[in-house]
Amino acid sequence: MLITLAVALGIRQYLVEARYIPSGSMLPGLQLQDRLLVEKLSYRQRAPRRGEIVVFHSPHHFDPVLSAGASPNPLRCLVVNLPLLGSLPGIANPACDAYIKRVVALPGERVSVDPRGHVFINGRRLPEPYVQNHCPVDSQGMGPCRTLNALVPPGHVLVLGDNRANSWDGRFWPGGAFLPQREIIGRAFWRFYPFNQTGALGVTASTASPAVGR
Repeated sequence: MLITLAVALGIRQYLVEARYIPSGSMLPGLQLQDRLLVEKLSYRQRAPRRGEIVVFHSPHHFDPVLSAGASPNPLRCLVVNLPLLGSLPGIANPACDAYIKRVVALPGERVSVDPRGHVFINGRRLPEPYVQNHCPVDSQGMGPCRTLNALVPPGHVLVLGDNRANSWDGRFWPGGAFLPQREIIGRAFWRFYPFNQTGALGVTASTASPAVGR
């Protein structure tokens, strides 16, 4: 029994694990309660690519403002993320949560995000066919979503939710917009539930090779 548990935990820790979608930040492509497989091998060999969907530690784990004075216990975080145990009263910890977003900008790129949530890389609009819900704006072009104009630092990426009007992502993190690559848990690559939606979560040609200028 203990050996079986150890093997299962080892596979989950180092190879692949299942995750579910708890919010609407990735609508319409990923629906609430969708079940995904997340693999953890690719990013040991290479950096994340534009368009990939990644699972990463909560900003409460790495954001210098949100994590101030907090030091999450690795053992507690392991328990929090185990099925059933994580729902026990008093166990939850925001620093142990995991988020899921899409990589839209890479190290060294000048990225800007306008009030509607459109992304521009080095001055060129990024084609994003997966985004269908942009941020609302008024007659002056102003709205509730924050804008961004910055250079992606080395070892970081910009991740945004596909549901631009309802996603707490790099635009809103108080300590900085960019996700350290070391905080990425893995790449979401397969949806296994609901059964009529099973399949690979691929990177489209338009997101993998955008027409961007320097």
